[in-house]
Amino acid sequence: MDQLLRWLIRTPVQTFLLCPLAVIAFEYVWRGGRLTFVWWGVPLLLWGYLQYKLVGGYRGPRAGGGPGMETMPDRILDHGPYRYTRNPMYLGHLIFMVGLAITFRSWFAVILLAARAVWFHCRVLRDEKRLQAAFGADYDGYRARVKRWIPYVF
Repeated sequence: MDQLLRWLIRTPVQTFLLCPLAVIAFEYVWRGGRLTFVWWGVPLLLWGYLQYKLVGGYRGPRAGGGPGMETMPDRILDHGPYRYTRNPMYLGHLIFMVGLAITFRSWFAVILLAARAVWFHCRVLRDEKRLQAAFGADYDGYRARVKRWIPYVF
């Protein structure tokens, strides 16, 4: 049971499994047994998931550390997708959530997206403090060059 709970609280499990199941269940009940499906949201679902997965595969061997920030990276990664945004994996989660809201035309998914966006932003702020403490001026320079979320914008 403890192992199941540890698995369920993992960020990817929440975003890519639990959130979609919750949205589908909510919308099914809310709409009286019918689901709305907007096909053009599916590319955002795929984009978000693939961005998370592929960037994770890119990051591991180049920056060291472990999955997530539980085990800090050994070095700052400032090339590949990390030259455009400091948080491409987290951004993949949020792109997926946008796709979820569109695909099921769901206000409930929009509420989950907003909650997840706030949660990820708070997580990023904590991560940044840890990275700044570990890498100092090198990390400050990286932060000055690369936006936190949206390339060239924010």
